[in-house]
Amino acid sequence: MSEENNIKQQLIEKFGFLSDKITVQRPRRIFADIPLANFPEIFDYAVKQLNFSILTTITGLDEGTTLGFIYHLARENGIVLNLYTNAPKDKPVIKTVTAYFPSADAYERELVDLFGAQVTGLPEGDRYPLPDDWPANQFPLRKDWNVEMLDKKEADKNA
Repeated sequence: MSEENNIKQQLIEKFGFLSDKITVQRPRRIFADIPLANFPEIFDYAVKQLNFSILTTITGLDEGTTLGFIYHLARENGIVLNLYTNAPKDKPVIKTVTAYFPSADAYERELVDLFGAQVTGLPEGDRYPLPDDWPANQFPLRKDWNVEMLDKKEADKNA
């Protein structure tokens, strides 16, 4: 059995409800679709028990009625576990992973600024990557956002 399939089996043995939610797409790439409510415990298991000790990035996705989040975790040997979860777009609340990876701070601030995610437990800090004077509730990576929304806010402000 390949190491990727072994990891898949370990996840399924621990979290049986994932049996049809994990795929080994190609060598060194594992994808898992995780319910938001179970995400913290599965993330913890992947880091502490399966030795995924590197957070390579977090990807945000606007999927229409939900916002998707993919946490790309890696092992020293190059195997990458991609943990996908999503939250309702009108209440996109996720928990920070900075206790595991302090560098997640930058990725999570991007999710806040660019998608409007609410990251509970994220330490106080500067905005990133948008400037401090960027208008509130303007999330430029959401599919329904366009530059005219920003121009209208500026026009209303100057009227």
